[in-house]
Amino acid sequence: MSVRNFENQTPQIHDSCFIDPSAVVIGDVSLGEDTSVWPLTVIRGDVNRISIGMRCNIQDGTVIHVTHDGPMAPGGFATDIGDDVTVGHKVMLHGCTIGDRVLVGMGAIIMDGAVVESDVVIGGGSLVPPGKRLASGYLYVGSPVRQVRELSASERAFFAYSAGKYAELKEQHKRSLQKSAGESAVLAE
Repeated sequence: MSVRNFENQTPQIHDSCFIDPSAVVIGDVSLGEDTSVWPLTVIRGDVNRISIGMRCNIQDGTVIHVTHDGPMAPGGFATDIGDDVTVGHKVMLHGCTIGDRVLVGMGAIIMDGAVVESDVVIGGGSLVPPGKRLASGYLYVGSPVRQVRELSASERAFFAYSAGKYAELKEQHKRSLQKSAGESAVLAE
């Protein structure tokens, strides 16, 4: 795993987190309790901050970045992610805010200044354009996204289920990495 300082910013990572060895976490980044970051993910808080809450899973190939403070974006755009958020494979999150209990489908893109309220599902491959606000309780799909329908009870239940399953899975991966490291040390002797 590559966890790196940038300038005077050090990533703040809770002890219970799992970060895959191939992932990169840089700069002003905080990861909450039981959060997992999966292979080939990049979380780059170099020109603004990134905050990821508890029990989130940031899946393979995802890129999370920010926008700097400047004349084109006064104040810039940080990226804030709430609790119990599932971010599917190859998602791009850039300078956006995501509430609690959100599912971001595979390959989705969420751009600067977008706000995703809590309890939202964003379909795979969707584009959330800059400054767009997605209201709580709905499924959104498309490019650009459009509100399709209210979430069902089973879709709402999925948020906690996914967070829990990934919290379990990250523990399995942590044990597997520790076991592999131990076996490699024995072989090296």
